[in-house]
Formats: sequence, C-alpha cells, structure tokens
Amino acid sequence: MRGLDRGRRPHGGRRTSSFAERLGQPLQANSKAGLIRSVRVFFRDLQDWEWLRPGFDPLRALSVPRSITALLGPHPRVIADEVWAKPLWAGLNLESADIPRGKAGPTYPLELVRAVTLTWLFAGQRSNEIARLRLGCIRWQHDGNPVAGDSARILARDAVCLLDVPAHKTGAAFTKPVDPLLGQAINAWETLRPQQPKRTDKRTGEQVDFLFAYRARPVSSGYINSSIIPMLCRKAGVPAADVRGNITSHRARSTIASQLYNAKEPMTLFELQAWLGHRSPESTQHYAKISPNTLSKAYEDAGYFARNVRTIEVLVDRDAVTSGAAAAGEPWQHYDLGHGYCTYTFFEQCPHRMACARCDFYTPKDSSKAQLLEAKDNLQRMRATIPLTDEEQAAVEDGRVALERLVERLTDVPTPSGPTRRQLLPIIEVRRDATEDR
Repeated sequence: MRGLDRGRRPHGGRRTSSFAERLGQPLQANSKAGLIRSVRVFFRDLQDWEWLRPGFDPLRALSVPRSITALLGPHPRVIADEVWAKPLWAGLNLESADIPRGKAGPTYPLELVRAVTLTWLFAGQRSNEIARLRLGCIRWQHDGNPVAGDSARILARDAVCLLDVPAHKTGAAFTKPVDPLLGQAINAWETLRPQQPKRTDKRTGEQVDFLFAYRARPVSSGYINSSIIPMLCRKAGVPAADVRGNITSHRARSTIASQLYNAKEPMTLFELQAWLGHRSPESTQHYAKISPNTLSKAYEDAGYFARNVRTIEVLVDRDAVTSGAAAAGEPWQHYDLGHGYCTYTFFEQCPHRMACARCDFYTPKDSSKAQLLEAKDNLQRMRATIPLTDEEQAAVEDGRVALERLVERLTDVPTPSGPTRRQLLPIIEVRRDATEDR
C-alpha cells in the first residue's frame, strides 16, 4: 500500500497528447482505488473458481485505505467570478476573426460556434449533452403561453426561453429555463443550418436531428475543450488554467450552479437540483458551493460577536489614581450598570454583573456616594466590552421579566464580597426602609 501511495505514472508505453503531460506525476486517488479494486477482484475470482485455497478475505485484506477513500468522490472546481467574467465577455462579443481556421478556412460557421459557445456559457450542461441537443430544443413562452413564429420579434425582457435537454447519465429528458440570449443564438443557427441527415443518438438509440451538425457530421463532445475554451481564453487574454487546474467544459457547470446558489435571490437546493437535472439532492450538494463572500456576509449578519459582548460605560476616577489612593485599595473604576455602579475589579467574571446583588462593591445611583462620584470633574469615561451569556443577553434585551428570572437563578450564588443574594436580602430591605424613612 505504501508503494502504491507513492506510485507515479509510468514513463514507458504508448504516449498520447493528453497523457504525456501527466507522465511521472503522482497517481490520483481514483487510479489508486482502481488498482486496489482490480487486485481484489483478481484474488476473489481465483477463490470463486477454486484455483486458490481460501486463506484470506480479499474484501478485508485489500480494502481501500481511508486515506484514499477520503479523496474519492466528485470535486466540482468552481471558476472564480473575476476569471469567469472574462470568457463570458469574450463569448458575448465573438467575431469571425476569433474562430480557429484550418487550411480551407473556418471549420464551422460563426452562427454555429456562437450557439455552441453561449450554450456552454449559459446552459450549465455537460459537454456530451450539449453535443446531443436536438433541432427545435428551444421553446419560447410569454405569460405562460407558447409563442410561435419568428423569435426575433420576441422581446427578451418579456419572454421566457426554455431549453429541452435530452436524456442524460443521471436521468430522463427535462426542460429548463435559460437566458433569452442563448435562445436567440440557437434560433439564429437553426435559421442558417443546412439540411442534415438524421444520426443515431448513442445513449437512446433514436434517429434524431442533432442541433449542432454540419456537413453531415455532428459536433463532437470534445469540441468545447479543444476549440471553444482556448478560443475564449485567447480573446479574453486569460490563461487556460487557474489555481484549481485547467479550465474544462465541466467547470462551467460547477461555476454556473455556484453562482445561482449564491445569487442575491438564490435558488433553493431543490430548484437547483431540477435545473441541473440531478436525480437526487445529494448530487446537487457537490455543486452548491457557498462562496466566501456569501459566507462572510452570512457570518456578519449572524452577529456572533455582537451577541456575545456588550459595551458598557466605565468611569475611571483619575484623582484616586494620581493620588495613590487606588494603590491603597480605594475604588478607582466604576462599571455603570444603569441602576448603580460596581467597583469589583474582576467585574466581567462576576455571576451577578447584570443582576447585581448589591454587595459591598455595589453603589446605588440614588446614594450620596454615587452623586459625589458623578460630580467629580476629573473623571474619565471609557467603554468596555463584556461577554454575555444567553440569559444575560435576554436580561439586557427583553427587560424586567428576563431580569427577574436571572435574579432568581442567582439567589444562592456567592457575590464577590462573600454572602449570597439570599443572605443579603434582609440587609437590602433594612437599607431600603431607612431610605424611605428619610
């Protein structure tokens, strides 16, 4: 297993243009799992045919390691918005001079190339599905009713363009809405498309008229990777690869799905599933990647920091600091609780901080000591952020009922000065009666 994990692609054997660039590079996880699976099946067949005495279990001894299993599965590679915008602009501004030319001129007419390009840029379909689109796959609707006739007379802002997608690898044929620009480009190609013979759809076995066919031959599914993408990157002045690898036909599907999921009015997971043509939402989840910008905005809107901290005012008695009284134990900082001041140094650790038990560190605002403090000229007003629990936050935001609930819970919790609130209640009542007698 260790040798396989460090395995690299062999240098010998037949070399093709697509394989030559990967010679000598580490094997991908799918290749490693495939090699292990082949060996496992080989030994299992030997045991089934009784050519080998069953001395071990191939399923257990040759199982794929978790280090490789964790790397398996679909990994859609989304193209960054700022990179994707450039090929999109190039496709919308395609001209005859941009089309690759052979010795006898361009391989396909401009209308066909533009229709294939916009289908790749807007439809979010796989390359083989694009190549298998059929003649008449575009339909128009207005206010829910079919629109017949020349599509050039249809206003894009008023019409809905529908694309009929043929049966594909994960499901049956379905219909999806697309941008009217794509519908207009396909209609323009259908108007100029020469009569073509029917061809067999290899997936369904039907004799059909392929939309993208020219000179009795359909456009291959590899045409987008080999011609369209290099042409767009060349016109846009961007490389044909980014940090996630080469820009391929399937990456457009991932990018479009991600943008629809992260839009200002995003598609839901089930709507995106229907638009992509997936059989199950589990497949769609691989494409529904939350962008960093969307995640950042959601985190900011959640207000995690604001929920867990509260800014309160702190009065600093500069006279007590400069005179040295603070070093002798005289209170010098006073936390403003609204109904009074707390001089406890470790106020943020006090369980009674938002429901003060009126211990020795507490000074009511209606007392003469608090009035003398507020009358001082040499006071510095500061603000401190204090982390709050959910109950304390509710006591601050929801008012008296939540505060009383919090006070009741803290009845037997010791205060910074020592006694609990239950023990302080008689003292509080005596002080209150004395204040009323005055």
